[in-house]
Amino acid sequence: MASSVHTVGLAVSSDGSAVLGRRGTDPFSTVGVSWRDPKAAGPARVEVRTRDAGTGAWSGWHQLDASDPVAGLGAGARGATEPLWVGPSDGVQVQVDGGAGALPAGLRVDMVGDAPSTGGTQAAVAPRDTPRPPGTGPASSVPQPTIVNRAGWGADESISPEDPVYMDDVHGIFVHHTDGAVDYDCADSPSIIRGIYAYHVQTEGWKDIGYNFLVDKCGTVFEGRKGGVDQPVEGAHTAGWNQDTAGIAVLGTYTSVSASNAALTSIARVAAWKLGQYGVDPSSTVTLTTQTTQTSGTGRTFTAGQSYPFAAISAHRDGVATECPGDMLYAQLGTIRSYAAGPVAGLAVSSVSGAAYLDGGTYHTTGPATVNWTTSTPSSLISAFKVLVDGTAATTVAGTARSATVTLPVGTHAVSVQGIHQSGKAATSAATTVVADAPPPATTFHPLTPTRLMDTRYGTGAPKGAVGPGGVVSLPVTGGSTGVPASGVTAVVLNVTATGPTASSYLSVYPDGTARTSASNLNFTPGQTIPNLVVVPVVNGKVDFYNHGGSVNVIADVTGYYTADTTGSTYRTLTPTRLMDTRYGTGVRKGAVGPGGVVSLPVTGGSTGVPASGVTAVVLNVTATGPTASSFVSVYPDGTARTSASNLNFTPGQTIPNLVVVPVVNGKVDFYNHGGSVNLIADISGYYTSATTGAKYSNLGPRRLMDTRSGIGVRTGKVGPGALVSLPVTGDNGVPVSGVTAVVLNVTATGPTASSFVSVYPDGTTRTSASNLNFVKGETIPNLVVVPVVNGKVDFWNAYGTVDLIADIMGYYTG
Repeated sequence: MASSVHTVGLAVSSDGSAVLGRRGTDPFSTVGVSWRDPKAAGPARVEVRTRDAGTGAWSGWHQLDASDPVAGLGAGARGATEPLWVGPSDGVQVQVDGGAGALPAGLRVDMVGDAPSTGGTQAAVAPRDTPRPPGTGPASSVPQPTIVNRAGWGADESISPEDPVYMDDVHGIFVHHTDGAVDYDCADSPSIIRGIYAYHVQTEGWKDIGYNFLVDKCGTVFEGRKGGVDQPVEGAHTAGWNQDTAGIAVLGTYTSVSASNAALTSIARVAAWKLGQYGVDPSSTVTLTTQTTQTSGTGRTFTAGQSYPFAAISAHRDGVATECPGDMLYAQLGTIRSYAAGPVAGLAVSSVSGAAYLDGGTYHTTGPATVNWTTSTPSSLISAFKVLVDGTAATTVAGTARSATVTLPVGTHAVSVQGIHQSGKAATSAATTVVADAPPPATTFHPLTPTRLMDTRYGTGAPKGAVGPGGVVSLPVTGGSTGVPASGVTAVVLNVTATGPTASSYLSVYPDGTARTSASNLNFTPGQTIPNLVVVPVVNGKVDFYNHGGSVNVIADVTGYYTADTTGSTYRTLTPTRLMDTRYGTGVRKGAVGPGGVVSLPVTGGSTGVPASGVTAVVLNVTATGPTASSFVSVYPDGTARTSASNLNFTPGQTIPNLVVVPVVNGKVDFYNHGGSVNLIADISGYYTSATTGAKYSNLGPRRLMDTRSGIGVRTGKVGPGALVSLPVTGDNGVPVSGVTAVVLNVTATGPTASSFVSVYPDGTTRTSASNLNFVKGETIPNLVVVPVVNGKVDFWNAYGTVDLIADIMGYYTG
């Protein structure tokens, strides 16, 4: 594109002003006011407004700054304001005020518009040779940013045939802004630059565009004055200070709006590269000699021929009486210098993830840990990051990275991040303590006939009496008559029941003598009786029970334990499948189970997915629905004497689920109902086998993986009707990245807006009819879930209304 300049003369009135009324014009996009003598004092105030060519709307008034005078101009040069880019326009109005002095002669309005190139002229002139220092410019200490050359923005080389002038070097950078709004489309940047170029050459009579480089708000860098971006080309950007300096202009006006970070970054990159060619630190102070006696926009006075100290990256107003580059951009010079000079700023470790997790304010990990960090320095100015472990680099990643994974030897380590700025300067974050623990042992399971270990109502296993607010009871679970060995036990499986609570509260079950986490196991309301299965590590041969508020009686029945050897059973996962539903006669006879009634469910062989032999126990999600009286259900090995242990407790009309791990005898398990009648549903999710080829269990203890209320693990927000959320479970909170066949989760539904149910199942598989939690509006209810892992995730599906979901991991199976 070539640019055309249209002019309209301005007549001076008797009051010493010049006014151009609203008038239509040929199309233009850049406007300014000029006068005949470039040495004459300019007007005190020049204001313009323009008409949008598309909408016909008139803009507000915009004051134009005076352009810097340029020495040594030939005939035809004019004094002028800075050019103002206004976008496609077809009308103009101007007001010029001389103030206390007379207006200069030859005032006119200059309007620059793009016009189609006349063909061939630009191409013929563009490659003309210009004298320049031999060879390429000196190498810089930092990389050269990408720069759009003059052909890229459509410079019409035919209007500026003069050769460039070269300096010896570049010691300083002056930052400018151009006039014009900042809401331009960056696709218009070439047009804006063409307008500035034509105005500088065809209106002001300069040999070329004044700036060495231009940057738009999107951070694109453009070559300005010709002569080679890697050469010390003398520009016309800062009167009196053009020798040994380069000018960088940002498109737009920044008197009341800050420049974008993209623009600041690009200014810094160009400045650092250009100064780096001549060994100048962008944060240093340099000495510059002026060719003009003048006063700067900051009030400093200068005498021609004298030398003065300047920041290596300064603003136009630091050397000349102007407001350029605007108050807001001027305030951002410190950021530009910091970006250009380094080191990497604001570097901090933000978190440690992957296999790592927080425990008591300290990160622990049992596998590869992912270190995450933040910095305020843009990536394009950073050469690399190093993750330091105890002061030694463990890995190096690109400057664009904000995380890296390291494997730590067992022990306590100081982990920090070092950023390498493009200048070579290094900055290191504060260290974060990460404790690398030995991976939890892979354990095997020993099922037990459900046996009551604790009942605070009667003083069984613990002191008699309800557990008060903030109270803790410690239950010995190994040795004695518990059925659990005195040693070698890593975890126990307990069915825990809260009964008779006086307030809404929750119970947490955790290893004795350890710090309790935020995870809970049972949530309840006043008067409610509710059970939940718990898998809890054993420390000191005990487990602890904490009650949050009010008082509550606690019951615990043991159903099995884990040991870190091969003497127990291994686990095989199954896609959750419905084995029994007394409402429809699935698996057993049709009809509710009456008071004192027992149904026997075959769980091995046939279409159950469970082998006919070698099965020691099954994992069932059992749901009671439609009970006619308050009662309880016990699930126990077929053909054995039922103990006092229970698995589900319910009130009339309630639907409630609970996970059950029950030994298998005769290939069956039995279900006993104490009172009234109730329908029972059983969904199988896996089984334990005496074969050694199944999966082994690694216990983690309760750690929160998901909370839709706060966005932990998944997005923030309730799960809607028919909606699902997918939770990544591997490579997080101590769960290995690979080899995991299933996870054990305590899942809690809270704040439901309707009666509904939730199904938890392997990601990417077809959801079956099996459910894991059933609840009514407003209820908070937990349930333990053992769910296979596919794609490293598990899915949670809600049937009706909306509900928040919480998931705490207890452990995982591998093998």
